[in-house]
Amino acid sequence: MEETFSVVKPLLCRFPRLTRTLALVSLAAAATLQAQQASGPQPPRRVDPKAQQLLNRAIQVLGGQVFLTVKTLTTKGRVYVIRDESTAGLAPYQSYVQYPDKRRFSYGKTPPVILINDGDKGWELDRYGLINQPKEQLQRWIASNRYSLENLLRERINEPGVLVQTGGVDFVDNAPTQGIEITEAGGSNVRLDVNRQTFLPTRITYQVRNPKTGDWDEYADAYADYKPVDGIQTPMHITRYANGDRISETFRNSAHYNENYPANYFTPE
Repeated sequence: MEETFSVVKPLLCRFPRLTRTLALVSLAAAATLQAQQASGPQPPRRVDPKAQQLLNRAIQVLGGQVFLTVKTLTTKGRVYVIRDESTAGLAPYQSYVQYPDKRRFSYGKTPPVILINDGDKGWELDRYGLINQPKEQLQRWIASNRYSLENLLRERINEPGVLVQTGGVDFVDNAPTQGIEITEAGGSNVRLDVNRQTFLPTRITYQVRNPKTGDWDEYADAYADYKPVDGIQTPMHITRYANGDRISETFRNSAHYNENYPANYFTPE
């Protein structure tokens, strides 16, 4: 989910202890992605038939082939940073995403801060000029983008070596859900919860081993307030959690798919 982690650090500049905590958690998580996705001979993709049926239903409800082939997503709205269950900061934002791994994200008032990402490269542009994104900021983007709703259902579940199984039932925002457990070839575990009545995705949870402590850090994005946009059911409210703590909420005021962007939109030019 492209909006959530992008403005945490700037908006929490008055809360240095929380900023350091979030930075360490996200950096440790993203830094281990490469190790968990090591290249080499991979076993074939293995999917339980019941899990495949659930995935097919979820993809169909989201928009089917339209969802699977969409190229860009443009959203505008506000992002709120949460500290101890209270709002610690907020900012208006505009987000331009070209799947699977390009984005241009601006936040704040005039002049805004602009974050540009292209795969494993990232830059930050503000009134003082252009710089490379700090390592921890760049790794946050890589980690959260890998398990976004779109990339999970269009990329991750189809990769060689992935194991997809039916999981247990749960509740997300007081609604009953059915879980789908996804194990990547490198060992990362991901859970997708879909609403048992509508089959819309309601939460994506994934764990990455922290290389410093050896423990697993858990992240979750909860999706709600779906609206039909250009033939695709689109979540307009997204809540992000880190190790069980709510750290941000994104409210999309508008969303559009397949808009054309300038050729240099995802470069530091």
